[in-house]
Amino acid sequence: MIGVLIYPDFQLLDAAGPIAAFEIAGRYARNTEPIRTIAATPGAVRSSSGVEMLARGLRHDRAMRTLIIAGGDGVRAAAGCSRTLAFLRAAAARGCRIASVCSGAYLLAEAGLLDGRRATTHWSRTRDFLERYPRVRLEPDRIFVRDGEVWTSAGISAGIDLALAIIAEQHSDAIARDTARQLVLAQRRAGGQSQFSSLLELQAPSGRFAALLGWVREHLGEHLTVERLAEQAGMSARHFTRAFIAETGSTPAKAVERLRVEAAKSRVQASGEAIEQVARTTGFGDPERMRRAFLRAFGQPPQALRRAARAA
Repeated sequence: MIGVLIYPDFQLLDAAGPIAAFEIAGRYARNTEPIRTIAATPGAVRSSSGVEMLARGLRHDRAMRTLIIAGGDGVRAAAGCSRTLAFLRAAAARGCRIASVCSGAYLLAEAGLLDGRRATTHWSRTRDFLERYPRVRLEPDRIFVRDGEVWTSAGISAGIDLALAIIAEQHSDAIARDTARQLVLAQRRAGGQSQFSSLLELQAPSGRFAALLGWVREHLGEHLTVERLAEQAGMSARHFTRAFIAETGSTPAKAVERLRVEAAKSRVQASGEAIEQVARTTGFGDPERMRRAFLRAFGQPPQALRRAARAA
C-alpha cells in the first residue's frame, strides 16, 4: 500500500502528482498497489486551493510500504501535531519508505527523521529551513535526494520526479520510463533548483551577495574556491557558505558553475569561438567539464545549442 499524508491547506499537486504517477506505474507493472490518502483527522481535507480530498485516519498499517508527505501552506501547523509526528516515527521504525514533497520536509525534520541526513525542499524555504533545522544536511539545488529509506524532493512538480525515481527502484527503469511518457514528462529532469531559485534574481544590483556575484562574473576564468569567495565577501568560509545558501538557495560552487555556464552559453550561441576556448575563458578549463555542466543545466551539450542557435 502507498500512503499519502495530507493536512488542512496542503498543496494539491504535491499529493495528486505522485498519486497519478503511482497509478499509471501500477497499470504498466500489472501490480496495482492500493493508494490511500491519510490525515490526522479523517474525512474531507481542504487543500490550499479549496479542493478537498477524502482521507482515512492515521493507522499503523504494516502493508504500507511507501509513505508520501505532501507540502503546503499548512505544513507548520501540521508539524505541531504530536500524533502525526509519532505516526511518522513509527512508520520509519518499521522500515517504511518515507518521502516528502516540497515543504513536507518540515514534518520529517520536526519528527527528527532528517537529523544528520541529506535532504532538500523548495528553494524558497531554504533560509527558514536552515535556521530551524541546522542538523539537516540540506542540499538546496537538488530536485530530489535519497538518504537511506528517507527521500525528499524540491517544490510541487518535483514530487513527480521523486515518484518516478521510487517507481524505478520498486519496479524497473522501463516502467518508470513508460510512466513518464504517459505523463508527457522527462523521466530524469536536467538541472537543479538553482535554475528556478533566487540566484537568478541577483542578476539585478540588489541582494546581500549581488556585489560578490558581480565580481564572480568578472573573474570566471580564475580559480574560484569557497575560501576565495568568502574572503571577497569578508566572511569566514563556514559562515559564508551557510549565509550564501540561505540567501540564494544554491551552494557557492553551484552558483559559480551556473554563472559560468550562462556566460559560456552566450558565447557558444553568439559566436564561432572554438568550444575549447570558451571552456578556458569561462573557467571550466576543458571542454569535457563544460559539456557535463551544460548537460546538467540545459540537458544538451554546447554543440547542440550552437546548432540550434544557428538554425534559428
